[in-house]
Amino acid sequence: MAARGPLLHAHGYRTVAPDQRGYSPGARPTRRRDYAVQHLVDDVRALLDALGSAGERVHLVGHDWGAVVGWGVAATYPDRLRTFTAVSVPPTGAFVRGGLRGPQLLKSWYIGAFQLPAVPELLAGRRPEVLERVLRGAGMTQEDVARFRVEVLEHGAFPGAIGYYRALPLARRGSFAARVRVPTTLVWSDGDTAVDRAGVDLAADYVDAPYELVVLRGVSHWVPEHAPEALAEAVLERMGSVG
Repeated sequence: MAARGPLLHAHGYRTVAPDQRGYSPGARPTRRRDYAVQHLVDDVRALLDALGSAGERVHLVGHDWGAVVGWGVAATYPDRLRTFTAVSVPPTGAFVRGGLRGPQLLKSWYIGAFQLPAVPELLAGRRPEVLERVLRGAGMTQEDVARFRVEVLEHGAFPGAIGYYRALPLARRGSFAARVRVPTTLVWSDGDTAVDRAGVDLAADYVDAPYELVVLRGVSHWVPEHAPEALAEAVLERMGSVG
C-alpha cells in the first residue's frame, strides 16, 4: 500500500506500510508455526503499540495476505480500528465456503503446491522464470515481476512468503467463523485469477457493521499497483463514513 500513500496524504492522513514477518530481513523465522495467522494478527497489534497508538483507533487497509491478516485484526481487536478496507481477499470463512461450491479450488492450486517441502524453494532458486511466468499469467506487468525478482527472490523473502501458506493448516478453527464489528469495505477486481467471486459474495455474512463491496472492472489481482486511484477512492470513502 506504500505507493498509495501520497493519494491519502493529500487528504490529511498519515500512512504506515510495514513489511510483515518473513519479508523484513530482521524478522524471518524459519518454523512453519511462526507464520500462523494468529501471530501475524498480533504483529499488527504490537506495531500499533510501537507506533504510540495504544488506546487510539486507526484505519486499517490490507491487500492479499495483508487482507487475510486484517480480517483477523478486525475480528480480534475491533477496539483498535476505526475502519477496515480489505483488498481482493474475503474473510477466511467466506473464502473456504466459496471454494467448496465453485472454481476457487482450481484457482487456489498454488496453495497446495506451496505445501511441498523444499520444492518451491528449489524452483525459485534454479528456475525463477517458471514462477515469473505464473505471475505474468496472473496479471503482473514486466515491472511488477522485476520487483518480485529483486524484493522477494534476490533479497531472500521467498521462504517466509510461502511460510504463510504452509501455516494455513495451523489456523485456529474458530477463526473461520470470526465476525467483524467495525465498518468494512471489500475491494475486489473481476480480473482476479486467484480469488473467485463466490467467496467475495459471502463476505457480508461475516460483518456485523456497515459493509460495502466495491467491484473494480477489468483490473487484475494486483489492485494497489494497477488501480491505485480507484482503491484510494474506496479507502477514503470508507474512512470518511465514520467522520
